[in-house]
Amino acid sequence: MAEPRPALRIVIADDDYLLREGTARLLSYVGGIDVLETVGSAEALVDAVRRLLPDAVLTDIRMPPGHQMEGIEAAHAIRREHPGVGVVVLSQHAAPAYAVELFREGTAGLAYLLKERIGDVEEVVRALRETAAGGSVIDPRIVEALIARRSRDEGSPIAELSARELEVLREMARGKTNTAIAETLVLSVSAVEKYVGAIFDKLGLAAEPALHRRVAAVLAYLRSTDRDAHSGGQAG
Repeated sequence: MAEPRPALRIVIADDDYLLREGTARLLSYVGGIDVLETVGSAEALVDAVRRLLPDAVLTDIRMPPGHQMEGIEAAHAIRREHPGVGVVVLSQHAAPAYAVELFREGTAGLAYLLKERIGDVEEVVRALRETAAGGSVIDPRIVEALIARRSRDEGSPIAELSARELEVLREMARGKTNTAIAETLVLSVSAVEKYVGAIFDKLGLAAEPALHRRVAAVLAYLRSTDRDAHSGGQAG
């Protein structure tokens, strides 16, 4: 009989008291999640990580004092000081520029989700566990926005991808294995492997067997070609 997985120890950060406490209670109902502390600012989040050394944190992108990108700045600080701690950043808007900024220093151990995902507890927990394991996750709607932008650019390699290759790319960015992609798209695993190879060839990326590094490579490509990385609407 398989040993049960140890509880995932997390810290939650959001300046909205009701939202952070509600999220904490929601996740506490999930087996295998241990909410160590909830905080209301980026500074308090970094301090909590230093004191408690959680497995992962869930943070809003906008927090005091400036209500800009404090969550992303905290994520970078946490990953630099504690590379074993995963960080899931939440935002109200599907603004690719903010996802690009989050992954600026690398993608391992980071996730960018829309706040609307809070209602999908399984998705949030999956992202927390994925980042705690060193993986990366990006909300499918962000990927859609990035791909749509790049597809409109004349000469963009993204425009060279077939409809099926784009579908596989979106699933890759969600952190899925080839087997999971095959199940989602109703394809054979060998067919998915061929599509993945074609995607990397067309994007000029070397194939990478490690899942989170493969996803990171795709995201890095999208990031490097995003001319509007520092523009866009307000995050929150």
